[in-house]
Amino acid sequence: MENKNNIVKLPAFKDVEGPVLMLNMLKFKDRKYYFETYLPAFRKVTETLGIQDVKLRLACNVAANIVAPENEVWDAILLVEYPSAQAFKTIAESDAYRDMADQHRLTATADLRLYMTTPFAL
Repeated sequence: MENKNNIVKLPAFKDVEGPVLMLNMLKFKDRKYYFETYLPAFRKVTETLGIQDVKLRLACNVAANIVAPENEVWDAILLVEYPSAQAFKTIAESDAYRDMADQHRLTATADLRLYMTTPFAL
């Protein structure tokens, strides 16, 4: 995955089974546009593709950098649950995403990081 706000290549998600949580670290150009335009467009993509159970689990502002480089500043963190890694990949690589949502993401964000996570037993 390219780092400059464009999804170019997604890795093969080997041995990733079950639901995944995507950690989104966001720096906004336009926060309001992200939540009022991009997220509804993203929901429309999931509906169009028939992918259910994509859930926003956490949305919060970043209040302070505690253990991070001083110049690494993020505006918000979102945690989004997908039913599977394949569901995420299907959405991200789809023409529907490119046509209906991606331009809104690019308009709204200055930078982002995206991490796929899976649970583990303690």
